[in-house]
Amino acid sequence: MSHSIQPASILFPRGFWGQGVFCDVKRLGTGKGSNKGKKRDLAILFSPSPCVAAGMFTTNQVSAAPVHVCIEHLKGRSLHGIVVNSGNANACTGEQGFRDAKRMCQEVGKVLSIDEKKILVASTGRIGLPLPMPQVRRGIRAACSTLAQTREAGDHVSEAILTSDTHMKQYSAEIMMGGKPVRIGAAAKGAGMIHPGMSPDGKRPMSMPLHATMLGFILTDANISKSSLQRCLTQAVALSFNRISIDGDMSTNDSVIALANGEAGNKKLHHGSKSIASQTEIG
Repeated sequence: MSHSIQPASILFPRGFWGQGVFCDVKRLGTGKGSNKGKKRDLAILFSPSPCVAAGMFTTNQVSAAPVHVCIEHLKGRSLHGIVVNSGNANACTGEQGFRDAKRMCQEVGKVLSIDEKKILVASTGRIGLPLPMPQVRRGIRAACSTLAQTREAGDHVSEAILTSDTHMKQYSAEIMMGGKPVRIGAAAKGAGMIHPGMSPDGKRPMSMPLHATMLGFILTDANISKSSLQRCLTQAVALSFNRISIDGDMSTNDSVIALANGEAGNKKLHHGSKSIASQTEIG
């Protein structure tokens, strides 16, 4: 197996589309969205082909509505995409927050003709304010109508998930597995408040530390089983994100989500294979 680093783009894997747009959530949530012009604050990642999915989430006892919705939707057999907003965390927002997180999935599903439970949701930003849903709906429709597979669209996605970050964070690579090129793309956000300690179900083992705001999204066209993807993500997060600490603050929204649509056409990967073991080491 060999691998090569590619020009960074979360949309590098085959079959994934994305877009990031401005819908005024940042300005309404923080008052800072227009300091330097319009700032993108809503992103969509989408695969027309069904994906297996895995997730790692905050173990904070006060976790945001999108975290709970993701954990519930990940119980399904396949998913198609993720909707993300920045500028408003949709945390500590009660039952309305849960309804709004589900409505974000519903709106994406409606526009893209996909079951709402096949969409995941993430939010980051100010805590305690309800989402401005009219703006969010407009943003979802705008992003869905301009989905693209370009590097520029990947940059727009990466920009739209940022809060206090000063730089976009993207990565992509191509790995040969069984003679087939398998692609991986990723984007992340997080700057001042970082101390992750995530688990698949949001429950904290005694050995886990406290943590703070960070989002990560990983896309791949690998053909891999759902359980294997989850085990790989769990191990990779334990060896990376869960080792980071900047200020020890605790987050309500930490999430790392991986989607795999199988379009690389490689022989299906199962946990324990040499390819998976090697990829975990590379990660």
